[in-house]
Amino acid sequence: MLRVGVVGAGKISEQYSTNLARLPQLALTAVADLDTGRAEALAAQHEGARALPLQQLLEADDVDVVLNLTIPAAHAEVALAAVAAGKHVYGEKPLTATTAEGRTVLEAARAAGVRIGSAPDTVLGTGVQTARAAVEAGLVGTPHAATATFVAPGHELWHPSPEFYYAPGGGPLLDMGPYYMTSLVHLLGPVTRVTGLASAPRPTRVVASGPKAGLEFPVTTPSHVTGLLQHRDGALTTVVMSFDVWGSRAPRLEVHGPQGSISVPDPNHFEGSVEICSPEVAGLDQWGRAAWKELEPSAGYVGAGRGEGLADLALALGAGTAHRASGEVALHVLDVMESVLSSARDGGTPLDVSSTCERPEPVSGLVDLAAEHPTA
Repeated sequence: MLRVGVVGAGKISEQYSTNLARLPQLALTAVADLDTGRAEALAAQHEGARALPLQQLLEADDVDVVLNLTIPAAHAEVALAAVAAGKHVYGEKPLTATTAEGRTVLEAARAAGVRIGSAPDTVLGTGVQTARAAVEAGLVGTPHAATATFVAPGHELWHPSPEFYYAPGGGPLLDMGPYYMTSLVHLLGPVTRVTGLASAPRPTRVVASGPKAGLEFPVTTPSHVTGLLQHRDGALTTVVMSFDVWGSRAPRLEVHGPQGSISVPDPNHFEGSVEICSPEVAGLDQWGRAAWKELEPSAGYVGAGRGEGLADLALALGAGTAHRASGEVALHVLDVMESVLSSARDGGTPLDVSSTCERPEPVSGLVDLAAEHPTA
């Protein structure tokens, strides 16, 4: 069991709190937040947990790992402080605000002998893992292409304090892209080269609800991004990430091979239907076209929620193996996204991605981490 100290008791902490309570690999023991009331409210949900100032949490003997749920601009500062205190760190996505910061955090962790983990861990659920199992079983042949699409009209329509989504370090690519990019790394491997274009069609946004309703604020980072990724094994992925589109019927994520296509469910969720379009697997329809067939869940963490990657880290520590939601994967994903944005700033100039990573081990079979002794 890893004893968890949470730093940042904002909106996302609610989802983590619910799931941590069901995972025997984890125990929440302490909470720190700039708002003491929020810290106390979160701590009250877990028996024996207490609210502490940040430095006291970092020094606490009953904290093994810091769960960093602060805003992206604070990720590196909190992670480095936790590493300096000898704690493992698992953070919300993105790993840090910049790739340079991410490299600094990983180097510090290696020197200190502690581990870095990072969301998203949705990729470990039955959705992406079932799709990966289908790809690795050769059901569509060797993949040569993929598409990834996230569009929304804007987070200011629902978030009570959305300004950071439209400042450097935010935007649809850095906010939602990690779910898609991490899934693509699991499905197709690391990325070697990118091309990007981006825009910000609306110079300002207005908060729609909550205590800041009516507040107009500037957009200082791209809010619509398109990109082309070349994976190490040759597959090409087309990406669209936008806060400027009211609706779309484009699939969230698809993988294409010479023998068929796989439709992957929303990578922002752990579960969902995986479908395959293949003459060999699904047959042909009445017009002679390949039909679609839903695949039964065959791999991944079942009944999963936020924090599953942290439980995976706890198990990996016990077994002396690599954890799947790793800092290395998160750094590569961040590097890919930053490279797309850099290419866009250069007018679409293709750029090589300087980092790489190994594909994490798949979750073989269906695994329930809430079970006392999870088995495949």
